[in-house]
Amino acid sequence: PKSEPIKGDVLNFDEVMDRMDHFMDWLAKQYVTALNIIHYMHDKYSYEASLMALHDRDVIRTMACGIAGLSVAADSLSAIKYAKVKPIRDENGLAVDFEIEGEYPQFGNNDSRVDDMAVDLVERFMKKIQKLHTYRNAIPTQSVLTITSNVVYGKKTGNTPDGRRAGAPFGPGANPMHGRDQKGAVASLTSVAKLPFAYAKDGISYTFSIVPNALGKDDEVRKTNLAGLMDGYFHHEASIEGGQHLNVNVMNREMLLDAMENPEKYPQLTIRVSGYAVRFNSLTKEQQQDVITRTFTQTM
Repeated sequence: PKSEPIKGDVLNFDEVMDRMDHFMDWLAKQYVTALNIIHYMHDKYSYEASLMALHDRDVIRTMACGIAGLSVAADSLSAIKYAKVKPIRDENGLAVDFEIEGEYPQFGNNDSRVDDMAVDLVERFMKKIQKLHTYRNAIPTQSVLTITSNVVYGKKTGNTPDGRRAGAPFGPGANPMHGRDQKGAVASLTSVAKLPFAYAKDGISYTFSIVPNALGKDDEVRKTNLAGLMDGYFHHEASIEGGQHLNVNVMNREMLLDAMENPEKYPQLTIRVSGYAVRFNSLTKEQQQDVITRTFTQTM
């Protein structure tokens, strides 16, 4: 989209948010246009006639959109608003890095200042998608889900205003960025549970890892406490949607490090990644490293 470059020495939140909103309008159009073409060409060349013949006559068609790097975007906006972010520009005037002065609230700590930004981004983009024409009047939906693609997306993305380095993975799905959720399990789960499922009906995926000792001293206590955490996360009422999806890993980082170095000792080690279970040894080294660097919550 056409946009004048931001020329100030320090990024201004209102100016950045205005440009971002303009860019999201453009991106929504590109996204839906591409999906319309894909759906049309699929019907033209690969229509599932035999399957549709067995389908109920009242067909509800959806068109799946999605968000990746939500916590990167929310943290970046938070840094711009609550800290001081100076863009570092190359010889062409393009921002290639950012210098951050001061602290800023980070997604995953039950801090409404940044959590509300994440909520706004999910709602804002879905509303833009919903305004656009879709092939065969499909109902657009949205997910906050990456499976393991957060590694690839991060590899292709440069430095970001939250301090994330070029090439570093995004947080998977709706996860806070690795290591930034520092106030324990309840705070982290609460932040993610705020995300509006009404605007992300394809799913909001959170892969949550916690060390066994954080849940208690013995298995029975751990089971009870984990069940309590999950009940709280999924709780919903008229004014509270609550969480919708949770992958749970109860393990120590040290075991994964050992499995990475000595895979023969752990032939059946299975973990939750992002919506599914997978043998740890079947992941690429980059994917294994991403899992290992995620937050392993130490406290409730």
